[in-house]
Amino acid sequence: MSSKPYIYVTRKLPEEIINNLCTFADVGMWEKEEEPVPREILLQETKKADALLTMLSDRIDEEIFQAGEKLKVIANLAVGYDNIDIELATKYGIAVCHTPDVLTDTTADLAFSLLLMVGRRLAESVELVKSGEWKSWSPLFMAGTDIHHKTIGIVGMGKIGEALAKRALGFDMNVLYHNRHRKMDVEKALGVHYRSFPDLVTESDYVVCLTPLTEETRGMFTKDVFRKMKKTAFFINVARGAVVIEEDLLSALREGEIAGAGLDVFEKEPIDPQHPVLKMKNVVALPHIGSASIETRTAMMKLCCRNIELILKNEKPISIVNEAVFLAK
Repeated sequence: MSSKPYIYVTRKLPEEIINNLCTFADVGMWEKEEEPVPREILLQETKKADALLTMLSDRIDEEIFQAGEKLKVIANLAVGYDNIDIELATKYGIAVCHTPDVLTDTTADLAFSLLLMVGRRLAESVELVKSGEWKSWSPLFMAGTDIHHKTIGIVGMGKIGEALAKRALGFDMNVLYHNRHRKMDVEKALGVHYRSFPDLVTESDYVVCLTPLTEETRGMFTKDVFRKMKKTAFFINVARGAVVIEEDLLSALREGEIAGAGLDVFEKEPIDPQHPVLKMKNVVALPHIGSASIETRTAMMKLCCRNIELILKNEKPISIVNEAVFLAK
């Protein structure tokens, strides 16, 4: 019987990543890249695992913690960790690690890309050309709205929010932000302006949600919020689908209370292809690819591996969510 610790990886990862793990552990891995590991297999593997390398699609709850009698660490391949019950993980003495920082710029790039796509009607224009509907030119043919000199309102001024603000400033945008705690150092360094949440949604031409999903932020974008927005404003969500009441967003789009939306996340993922929001020309929908560059996803995988290795060696990990677990050892 091997004396090495056992790590289970819940989605197929590149061979080089698995080879790195194999230098200090025995590794099991779900063989499919596109499909999540079935619950029964995850539970079965957890029973013998010292560590899990998980995805956002994996629900990590008390059933998992009870099964994982040897489990010491869960490394989530994401900066967010709303798929994991952190309070229970801490109760069971299991460290939860994540991948902040390495995906900051890539996610900010994606958020600003969505802003450009909805504001300038880029996705609409691409489809028009491909479908053969481009017949001629006219003065207002596929005319969108400007980005430069407009006001962007960033909800959630973490590191990704700061990176997005820098991109917006490069387009000469007026940058507002709302955050749980006001950041005077960021205001001074970047020249951005704090607003209350109601004032931000009222003043902004582009409202970009980057807030983590918590009990406080769940369902924060409601019918009343969309009604406060300008009718010419756009809503961009690169955070979590559950921060939005989807029916309220759908209603706001149908009734012309906002001009359009750019969405990388949805309440249920993958979104049903028959979902009515996907039928709207003024909506750009992406398949949750905020950090999806080869360079960034590889860096995230390596950070997960390193965090697991350090925990299994009883050393402090690079990025831990529930540090109290490590300090208690």
